[in-house]
Amino acid sequence: MPPSFPDMGYAVLRPVKLQTIREAIRPERYRRSTGTAVAWYAFDAFLYLTAIAGALLVGAWWLKLFFGVLAGSAVAFMFVWAHDAAHGALFQSKRAAEVMGTLFMLPSLNMYRLWAFGHNRIHHGFTSLTAVDQIWRPWTPQEYRSKTVWQKILYRLERSPYTCALHYLLRVWWPGMVRFKADAKNKDQRAFFYSKLLTLLFFICFFAFAFWVAGLMGVIAAVILPFLVFNYYIALFVFLHHTHPKVPFFSEKEEWSQSIGQLYCSTIVRCSKISEYFIHNILIHAPHHVDPRIPFYHLKGAYEDLRAQYGQYMHESRFSLLEVRRIFKECKLYDYEAKHWMSFRSGRSWIEQKAANIAASTAASAAYPGEAAH
Repeated sequence: MPPSFPDMGYAVLRPVKLQTIREAIRPERYRRSTGTAVAWYAFDAFLYLTAIAGALLVGAWWLKLFFGVLAGSAVAFMFVWAHDAAHGALFQSKRAAEVMGTLFMLPSLNMYRLWAFGHNRIHHGFTSLTAVDQIWRPWTPQEYRSKTVWQKILYRLERSPYTCALHYLLRVWWPGMVRFKADAKNKDQRAFFYSKLLTLLFFICFFAFAFWVAGLMGVIAAVILPFLVFNYYIALFVFLHHTHPKVPFFSEKEEWSQSIGQLYCSTIVRCSKISEYFIHNILIHAPHHVDPRIPFYHLKGAYEDLRAQYGQYMHESRFSLLEVRRIFKECKLYDYEAKHWMSFRSGRSWIEQKAANIAASTAASAAYPGEAAH
């Protein structure tokens, strides 16, 4: 398969201020509704608690696992709600957002303050600029070739539609939250510590409760399986948010700008109406990156506003297993200079061609030293 080349039309956006793009979004898209936010909170919580009750109380092991998968899905929906709260999109009160968001992140074993620190400042501040934002950063063919066998295996597993959960576990959750140590001067250092402590206490108590109620199978179905399912959801979603054969990544800040990162490098993936309701429109992602203050229940309208003026710079696709597999298959390795994607096979051919070109150039220089000098 030939390499995928992004449309270089994004360069037009480089001098455009992000605020200029935001002006295309109607004021009503920013209007918060406490009632709507709380209603969705109650719905997500009900779905999660019902699924956990099933995972712990039903007798058949296969039904326990079924409810465990359902609970993991609910954890992902809860996380999206907490994600919006952390952006200040749902409530005027930061305290209300933090308390409710913290509670909703506990089942995913994510730490609200630590997650918000990395996500809001780094990912949103430098989207697709890989020198800073490491989320789903693709390797070049040369990087891939230089890695150990074990590193290559992990990278291949991460960039598979079936095992992509490893990316969030290994690149975000473990180093960015569990192992993260803030600088001594960071004013949030104490909050980070308590966020970790609260999550640890929740895990210990929930683990003990699940074991007391339903034994080891209860722990697997109510604690471990939902955590793994959540990690699959979040890894897949974030991959689709910013990875597409036509979407570039940048290694040099001079090539990048906020407008390019937030609008051009963030995608729109449409699903069925009921799916979009459950996942709180999180795959309608470009308007969220243009302005994360937009509540999830207004993202569709904000997308329509942006499409009216900037549709030629937006990438929309329809969610399907075939489309997801296609994107994963084409987006394995990346040439940051030429801005094109490669599969593992085409990346190997690319390296061989580069080596052949260098060898030919060296041979020509040796044969015609005078001409080479000129």
